[in-house]
Amino acid sequence: MKKIKGVMVTTALILGLGIIAGCGSVPSSAPASKEASAQGAGKTNDANKNQVVVNIGIQQSIWPILAAKEKGWFEEEFSKVGAKVNWVEFQSGPAYFESLASDRLDFGRVGNIPVLAGQAADVKFKEISTASLGEKGDVILVPKDSPIKSLQDLKGKQIAVAKASSSYGLLYKALEFAGLKPDDVKIIQLQPDEAQPAFETGKVDAWAIWEPFQSVQVLKNGARVLTDGSSIKSYTPGFQIVRSKFAEEHPDLVVLYLKVTEKATKWQNEHTDEAIDLYSNLKKQDKETMRRVLANSTPANVPITPEVIQTQQNTADLLNSVGGLKGKIDASKVVDNSFIEKALQELKAENK
Repeated sequence: MKKIKGVMVTTALILGLGIIAGCGSVPSSAPASKEASAQGAGKTNDANKNQVVVNIGIQQSIWPILAAKEKGWFEEEFSKVGAKVNWVEFQSGPAYFESLASDRLDFGRVGNIPVLAGQAADVKFKEISTASLGEKGDVILVPKDSPIKSLQDLKGKQIAVAKASSSYGLLYKALEFAGLKPDDVKIIQLQPDEAQPAFETGKVDAWAIWEPFQSVQVLKNGARVLTDGSSIKSYTPGFQIVRSKFAEEHPDLVVLYLKVTEKATKWQNEHTDEAIDLYSNLKKQDKETMRRVLANSTPANVPITPEVIQTQQNTADLLNSVGGLKGKIDASKVVDNSFIEKALQELKAENK
Protein backbone atom coordinates (compact mmCIF):
# COMPACT_ATOMS: atom_id res chain seq x y z
CA MET A 1 0.00 0.00 0.00
CA LYS A 2 1.34 3.37 -1.00
CA LYS A 3 -0.30 5.42 1.70
CA ILE A 4 1.82 6.03 4.78
CA LYS A 5 -0.93 4.78 7.01
CA GLY A 6 -1.05 1.48 5.14
CA VAL A 7 2.69 1.07 5.44
CA MET A 8 2.53 1.71 9.16
CA VAL A 9 -0.16 -0.91 9.61
CA THR A 10 1.72 -3.43 7.51
CA THR A 11 4.80 -2.86 9.66
CA ALA A 12 2.74 -3.20 12.81
CA LEU A 13 1.27 -6.47 11.60
CA ILE A 14 4.69 -7.85 10.78
CA LEU A 15 6.09 -6.82 14.14
CA GLY A 16 2.94 -7.93 15.92
CA LEU A 17 3.30 -11.49 14.65
CA GLY A 18 7.06 -11.86 14.40
CA ILE A 19 8.45 -15.39 14.21
CA ILE A 20 11.43 -16.18 16.37
CA ALA A 21 12.57 -19.12 14.22
CA GLY A 22 14.52 -18.70 10.99
CA CYS A 23 12.25 -17.49 8.19
CA GLY A 24 12.09 -16.98 4.48
CA SER A 25 11.11 -13.72 2.85
CA VAL A 26 7.65 -12.31 3.41
CA PRO A 27 5.88 -11.71 0.09
CA SER A 28 3.34 -8.94 -0.30
CA SER A 29 -0.26 -10.06 0.16
CA ALA A 30 -2.68 -9.57 -2.71
CA PRO A 31 -3.62 -5.90 -2.80
CA ALA A 32 -7.07 -4.45 -2.86
CA SER A 33 -8.65 -4.25 -6.30
CA LYS A 34 -8.15 -1.12 -8.39
CA GLU A 35 -11.83 -0.35 -8.02
CA ALA A 36 -11.65 -0.48 -4.24
CA SER A 37 -8.53 1.66 -4.21
CA ALA A 38 -10.17 4.28 -6.37
CA GLN A 39 -13.46 4.42 -4.54
CA GLY A 40 -12.72 3.53 -0.95
CA ALA A 41 -15.29 2.52 1.63
CA GLY A 42 -18.39 4.63 1.61
CA LYS A 43 -17.22 6.72 -1.38
CA THR A 44 -18.96 7.01 -4.73
CA ASN A 45 -18.43 8.41 -8.18
CA ASP A 46 -19.91 11.71 -9.32
CA ALA A 47 -22.95 10.01 -10.83
CA ASN A 48 -24.46 9.18 -7.47
CA LYS A 49 -22.85 11.00 -4.56
CA ASN A 50 -25.39 9.71 -2.05
CA GLN A 51 -24.78 6.05 -2.75
CA VAL A 52 -22.87 4.06 -0.13
CA VAL A 53 -20.23 1.70 -1.51
CA VAL A 54 -19.86 -1.46 0.58
CA ASN A 55 -16.47 -3.14 0.13
CA ILE A 56 -16.56 -6.86 0.84
CA GLY A 57 -13.39 -8.94 1.07
CA ILE A 58 -13.10 -12.38 -0.44
CA GLN A 59 -10.23 -14.84 -0.74
CA GLN A 60 -9.51 -18.22 -2.28
CA SER A 61 -11.20 -20.24 0.46
CA ILE A 62 -14.53 -21.98 -0.21
CA TRP A 63 -17.23 -20.38 1.94
CA PRO A 64 -20.91 -19.40 1.44
CA ILE A 65 -19.89 -15.80 0.73
CA LEU A 66 -18.50 -17.08 -2.58
CA ALA A 67 -21.88 -18.58 -3.49
CA ALA A 68 -23.61 -15.34 -2.52
CA LYS A 69 -21.19 -13.41 -4.73
CA GLU A 70 -21.84 -15.64 -7.72
CA LYS A 71 -25.62 -15.50 -7.24
CA GLY A 72 -25.62 -11.72 -6.79
CA TRP A 73 -27.41 -11.89 -3.44
CA PHE A 74 -25.42 -9.09 -1.81
CA GLU A 75 -25.91 -6.81 -4.81
CA GLU A 76 -29.61 -7.57 -4.87
CA GLU A 77 -30.23 -6.82 -1.19
CA PHE A 78 -27.92 -3.82 -0.84
CA SER A 79 -29.35 -2.18 -3.96
CA LYS A 80 -32.75 -2.13 -2.24
CA VAL A 81 -31.33 0.31 0.32
CA GLY A 82 -29.36 2.37 -2.18
CA ALA A 83 -25.95 0.77 -1.59
CA LYS A 84 -23.46 -0.61 -4.08
CA VAL A 85 -21.30 -3.71 -3.51
CA ASN A 86 -17.61 -3.75 -4.43
CA TRP A 87 -15.64 -7.00 -4.14
CA VAL A 88 -12.00 -6.91 -3.02
CA GLU A 89 -9.90 -10.05 -3.52
CA PHE A 90 -7.07 -11.26 -1.26
CA GLN A 91 -4.88 -14.35 -1.02
CA SER A 92 -5.18 -14.65 2.76
CA GLY A 93 -6.66 -13.00 5.84
CA PRO A 94 -3.82 -10.74 7.09
CA ALA A 95 -4.10 -8.36 4.13
CA TYR A 96 -7.74 -7.69 5.07
CA PHE A 97 -6.57 -5.68 8.04
CA GLU A 98 -4.29 -3.46 6.02
CA SER A 99 -7.32 -2.48 3.94
CA LEU A 100 -9.56 -2.15 7.00
CA ALA A 101 -7.07 0.25 8.56
CA SER A 102 -6.95 2.41 5.42
CA ASP A 103 -10.77 2.47 5.07
CA ARG A 104 -10.67 0.43 1.86
CA LEU A 105 -12.54 -2.59 3.22
CA ASP A 106 -15.72 -2.91 5.25
CA PHE A 107 -16.55 -6.62 5.62
CA GLY A 108 -14.91 -10.00 5.34
CA ARG A 109 -14.59 -13.52 6.65
CA VAL A 110 -11.18 -14.38 8.15
CA GLY A 111 -9.52 -16.96 10.35
CA ASN A 112 -8.60 -16.67 14.01
CA ILE A 113 -4.97 -15.54 13.73
CA PRO A 114 -5.56 -12.58 11.41
CA VAL A 115 -8.00 -11.08 13.91
CA LEU A 116 -5.47 -11.48 16.72
CA ALA A 117 -2.80 -9.82 14.60
CA GLY A 118 -5.20 -7.05 13.65
CA GLN A 119 -6.12 -6.47 17.27
CA ALA A 120 -2.46 -6.41 18.31
CA ALA A 121 -1.84 -3.80 15.61
CA ASP A 122 -4.76 -1.73 16.96
CA VAL A 123 -6.80 -1.95 13.76
CA LYS A 124 -10.35 -0.80 14.48
CA PHE A 125 -12.73 -3.67 13.70
CA LYS A 126 -15.33 -5.91 15.30
CA GLU A 127 -15.97 -9.64 15.15
CA ILE A 128 -19.69 -9.84 14.38
CA SER A 129 -20.31 -13.59 14.14
CA THR A 130 -18.62 -16.96 14.28
CA ALA A 131 -18.26 -18.25 10.72
CA SER A 132 -16.77 -21.67 11.53
CA LEU A 133 -15.13 -23.65 14.33
CA GLY A 134 -12.27 -24.93 12.20
CA GLU A 135 -11.82 -28.48 13.44
CA LYS A 136 -10.42 -29.80 10.14
CA GLY A 137 -10.13 -26.79 7.84
CA ASP A 138 -6.46 -26.20 8.69
CA VAL A 139 -3.86 -28.97 8.58
CA ILE A 140 -0.15 -29.69 8.43
CA LEU A 141 0.64 -31.69 5.31
CA VAL A 142 3.67 -33.79 4.40
CA PRO A 143 4.42 -35.40 1.01
CA LYS A 144 3.23 -38.98 0.55
CA ASP A 145 6.76 -40.43 0.70
CA SER A 146 7.92 -38.24 3.58
CA PRO A 147 9.76 -39.93 6.47
CA ILE A 148 7.89 -37.58 8.82
CA LYS A 149 5.39 -39.72 10.73
CA SER A 150 4.70 -37.66 13.84
CA LEU A 151 4.73 -34.06 14.96
CA GLN A 152 7.97 -34.71 16.85
CA ASP A 153 9.58 -35.60 13.51
CA LEU A 154 9.16 -31.99 12.41
CA LYS A 155 12.18 -31.01 14.50
CA GLY A 156 14.78 -29.44 12.25
CA LYS A 157 12.46 -29.45 9.25
CA GLN A 158 11.31 -26.61 6.99
CA ILE A 159 7.60 -25.78 7.21
CA ALA A 160 5.80 -23.45 4.83
CA VAL A 161 2.96 -21.30 6.16
CA ALA A 162 1.28 -17.99 5.36
CA LYS A 163 2.25 -15.61 8.13
CA ALA A 164 -0.59 -14.56 10.47
CA SER A 165 -3.03 -16.99 8.78
CA SER A 166 -5.26 -19.47 10.59
CA SER A 167 -2.81 -22.23 9.63
CA TYR A 168 -0.05 -20.21 11.29
CA GLY A 169 -1.97 -20.56 14.55
CA LEU A 170 -2.48 -24.30 14.04
CA LEU A 171 1.26 -24.72 13.46
CA TYR A 172 2.17 -23.02 16.73
CA LYS A 173 -0.39 -25.08 18.63
CA ALA A 174 0.84 -28.29 17.00
CA LEU A 175 4.42 -27.52 18.01
CA GLU A 176 3.32 -26.89 21.57
CA PHE A 177 1.32 -30.16 21.56
CA ALA A 178 4.43 -32.02 20.37
CA GLY A 179 6.66 -30.44 23.00
CA LEU A 180 8.60 -28.48 20.38
CA LYS A 181 9.58 -24.82 20.39
CA PRO A 182 9.27 -22.52 17.36
CA ASP A 183 13.06 -22.41 17.01
CA ASP A 184 13.14 -26.22 16.80
CA VAL A 185 11.85 -25.89 13.23
CA LYS A 186 12.47 -23.53 10.33
CA ILE A 187 9.31 -21.64 9.43
CA ILE A 188 9.21 -20.43 5.83
CA GLN A 189 6.68 -17.67 5.29
CA LEU A 190 4.95 -18.25 1.96
CA GLN A 191 1.55 -17.38 0.55
CA PRO A 192 -0.32 -20.36 -0.98
CA ASP A 193 0.68 -19.62 -4.57
CA GLU A 194 4.35 -19.78 -3.54
CA ALA A 195 4.03 -22.56 -0.97
CA GLN A 196 2.34 -24.98 -3.35
CA PRO A 197 5.25 -25.37 -5.80
CA ALA A 198 7.73 -25.36 -2.90
CA PHE A 199 5.83 -28.24 -1.27
CA GLU A 200 5.33 -30.20 -4.47
CA THR A 201 9.01 -29.98 -5.44
CA GLY A 202 10.32 -30.88 -1.98
CA LYS A 203 11.83 -27.50 -1.18
CA VAL A 204 9.95 -27.56 2.13
CA ASP A 205 9.26 -30.60 4.29
CA ALA A 206 5.76 -29.71 5.41
CA TRP A 207 3.00 -27.21 4.70
CA ALA A 208 0.53 -25.71 7.17
CA ILE A 209 -2.44 -24.80 4.99
CA TRP A 210 -6.21 -24.45 4.81
CA GLU A 211 -8.91 -25.58 2.39
CA PRO A 212 -9.21 -26.00 -0.55
CA PHE A 213 -5.44 -26.32 -0.91
CA GLN A 214 -5.14 -29.23 1.51
CA SER A 215 -7.77 -31.35 -0.29
CA VAL A 216 -6.12 -30.74 -3.66
CA GLN A 217 -2.81 -32.02 -2.29
CA VAL A 218 -4.33 -35.04 -0.55
CA LEU A 219 -6.45 -36.20 -3.48
CA LYS A 220 -4.22 -35.17 -6.39
CA ASN A 221 -0.74 -35.79 -5.00
CA GLY A 222 -1.30 -38.24 -2.16
CA ALA A 223 -0.11 -35.83 0.54
CA ARG A 224 -0.66 -36.98 4.11
CA VAL A 225 -2.37 -35.00 6.85
CA LEU A 226 0.07 -34.99 9.75
CA THR A 227 -2.39 -33.24 12.04
CA ASP A 228 -5.46 -31.04 12.11
CA GLY A 229 -7.24 -29.15 14.88
CA SER A 230 -9.34 -32.11 15.99
CA SER A 231 -6.25 -34.32 16.39
CA ILE A 232 -4.62 -31.97 18.89
CA LYS A 233 -7.90 -30.76 20.44
CA SER A 234 -7.32 -27.23 19.23
CA TYR A 235 -9.63 -25.29 16.99
CA THR A 236 -9.20 -22.35 14.66
CA PRO A 237 -12.54 -20.51 14.49
CA GLY A 238 -13.32 -18.17 11.64
CA PHE A 239 -15.16 -14.86 12.01
CA GLN A 240 -17.20 -12.35 10.08
CA ILE A 241 -15.66 -8.93 10.70
CA VAL A 242 -16.59 -5.32 10.04
CA ARG A 243 -14.65 -2.07 10.07
CA SER A 244 -15.62 -0.26 13.29
CA LYS A 245 -16.30 3.13 11.73
CA PHE A 246 -18.49 1.58 9.05
CA ALA A 247 -20.50 -0.23 11.73
CA GLU A 248 -20.98 3.02 13.62
CA GLU A 249 -22.13 4.88 10.52
CA HIS A 250 -24.22 2.11 8.92
CA PRO A 251 -25.44 -0.36 11.60
CA ASP A 252 -28.41 -1.44 9.47
CA LEU A 253 -26.06 -2.43 6.65
CA VAL A 254 -24.09 -4.61 9.06
CA VAL A 255 -27.30 -6.43 9.97
CA LEU A 256 -28.16 -6.76 6.28
CA TYR A 257 -24.70 -8.18 5.52
CA LEU A 258 -25.25 -10.88 8.14
CA LYS A 259 -28.76 -11.63 6.84
CA VAL A 260 -27.41 -12.26 3.36
CA THR A 261 -24.58 -14.31 4.88
CA GLU A 262 -27.16 -16.40 6.73
CA LYS A 263 -29.07 -16.99 3.50
CA ALA A 264 -25.89 -18.19 1.80
CA THR A 265 -24.86 -20.34 4.76
CA LYS A 266 -28.26 -22.01 4.92
CA TRP A 267 -28.24 -22.57 1.17
CA GLN A 268 -24.84 -24.30 1.23
CA ASN A 269 -25.75 -26.50 4.18
CA GLU A 270 -29.06 -27.55 2.60
CA HIS A 271 -27.93 -27.88 -1.03
CA THR A 272 -24.61 -29.69 -0.79
CA ASP A 273 -24.65 -31.22 -4.27
CA GLU A 274 -25.58 -27.92 -5.91
CA ALA A 275 -22.87 -26.15 -3.91
CA ILE A 276 -20.31 -28.73 -5.01
CA ASP A 277 -21.28 -28.16 -8.64
CA LEU A 278 -21.00 -24.38 -8.23
CA TYR A 279 -17.63 -24.41 -6.49
CA SER A 280 -16.19 -27.09 -8.79
CA ASN A 281 -16.97 -24.97 -11.83
CA LEU A 282 -15.62 -21.80 -10.23
CA LYS A 283 -12.38 -23.34 -9.01
CA LYS A 284 -11.87 -25.73 -11.93
CA GLN A 285 -11.65 -28.66 -9.52
CA ASP A 286 -13.32 -32.05 -9.64
CA LYS A 287 -16.37 -32.79 -7.50
CA GLU A 288 -14.55 -35.29 -5.27
CA THR A 289 -12.15 -32.56 -4.19
CA MET A 290 -14.97 -30.10 -3.52
CA ARG A 291 -16.92 -32.66 -1.53
CA ARG A 292 -13.91 -33.15 0.73
CA VAL A 293 -13.43 -29.39 1.05
CA LEU A 294 -17.03 -28.89 2.19
CA ALA A 295 -16.84 -31.82 4.60
CA ASN A 296 -13.83 -30.20 6.28
CA SER A 297 -15.26 -26.66 6.26
CA THR A 298 -18.69 -26.62 7.86
CA PRO A 299 -19.88 -22.98 7.78
CA ALA A 300 -21.80 -21.18 10.50
CA ASN A 301 -23.21 -17.74 11.18
CA VAL A 302 -23.92 -17.58 14.89
CA PRO A 303 -23.13 -15.40 17.92
CA ILE A 304 -19.62 -15.69 19.33
CA THR A 305 -19.82 -17.80 22.47
CA PRO A 306 -17.72 -17.48 25.65
CA GLU A 307 -16.08 -20.78 24.68
CA VAL A 308 -14.94 -19.39 21.32
CA ILE A 309 -13.67 -16.23 23.01
CA GLN A 310 -11.70 -18.35 25.49
CA THR A 311 -10.22 -20.37 22.62
CA GLN A 312 -9.08 -17.11 21.04
CA GLN A 313 -7.63 -15.90 24.32
CA ASN A 314 -5.71 -19.15 24.80
CA THR A 315 -4.26 -18.83 21.29
CA ALA A 316 -3.28 -15.20 21.88
CA ASP A 317 -1.60 -16.08 25.17
CA LEU A 318 0.32 -18.93 23.52
CA LEU A 319 1.61 -16.73 20.70
CA ASN A 320 2.51 -13.99 23.15
CA SER A 321 4.45 -16.43 25.34
CA VAL A 322 6.68 -17.59 22.47
CA GLY A 323 7.22 -14.15 20.98
CA GLY A 324 4.75 -14.66 18.14
CA LEU A 325 2.42 -11.83 19.16
CA LYS A 326 3.48 -8.37 20.19
CA GLY A 327 1.84 -7.52 23.49
CA LYS A 328 -0.92 -9.13 25.51
CA ILE A 329 -4.46 -8.62 24.23
CA ASP A 330 -7.98 -9.25 25.53
CA ALA A 331 -9.75 -11.25 22.80
CA SER A 332 -13.20 -10.29 24.09
CA LYS A 333 -12.67 -6.58 23.33
CA VAL A 334 -13.34 -6.97 19.59
CA VAL A 335 -16.49 -9.08 19.97
CA ASP A 336 -19.89 -7.53 19.19
CA ASN A 337 -22.80 -9.97 19.00
CA SER A 338 -25.49 -7.29 18.72
CA PHE A 339 -25.58 -7.37 14.91
CA ILE A 340 -25.87 -11.15 14.49
CA GLU A 341 -28.48 -11.35 17.22
CA LYS A 342 -30.58 -8.69 15.50
CA ALA A 343 -30.08 -10.29 12.07
CA LEU A 344 -31.24 -13.70 13.26
CA GLN A 345 -34.19 -12.19 15.10
CA GLU A 346 -35.31 -10.30 12.00
CA LEU A 347 -34.98 -13.37 9.81
CA LYS A 348 -37.01 -15.39 12.29
CA ALA A 349 -39.76 -12.79 12.27
CA GLU A 350 -39.72 -12.54 8.46
CA ASN A 351 -40.06 -16.30 8.08
CA LYS A 352 -43.07 -16.69 10.36
